Amino acid sequence: MVKISAIRKHEIHTGHRVYGHDGKCQHLHGHSYIIHFYCSSTELDAIGMVVDFGIIKSTLCQWLDDNYDHSMLIWEKDPLANEIKKLDSKVQIVPYNPTAENIAQYLLTQIAPKLLEGSKILVTKVIVEETLKCRAECELFQPEFGI
Repeated sequence: MVKISAIRKHEIHTGHRVYGHDGKCQHLHGHSYIIHFYCSSTELDAIGMVVDFGIIKSTLCQWLDDNYDHSMLIWEKDPLANEIKKLDSKVQIVPYNPTAENIAQYLLTQIAPKLLEGSKILVTKVIVEETLKCRAECELFQPEFGI
């Protein structure tokens, strides 16, 4: 048995603040994030695809554009969250501290399943590149799917 993946990458420009960090990331700042969505299967469809790349674009990439692109991600537990939210309507209060690791996990475990519910598409891994040198990966471990 083999695992085949269709991978789509998407770029967004987003600010954040990592609450509790003792370095530069405690301050408001931003990144040109590159997000990679891995959709995997053990078989291809009738025309030889895991998934049409356009479906990933119109669901997952569009969600990123609508919700995170040119916005500021602030953790709901950040004591400055409400004050920062007052500054701009594009501030997104999120249920996690917005590290690259948490963003990847949230996209993989919360957003992708919700957006793709009822389809046969399984997102198995998300990579969030914060910079050219730094990235985080979150990957499903699901032996019942053979992956």
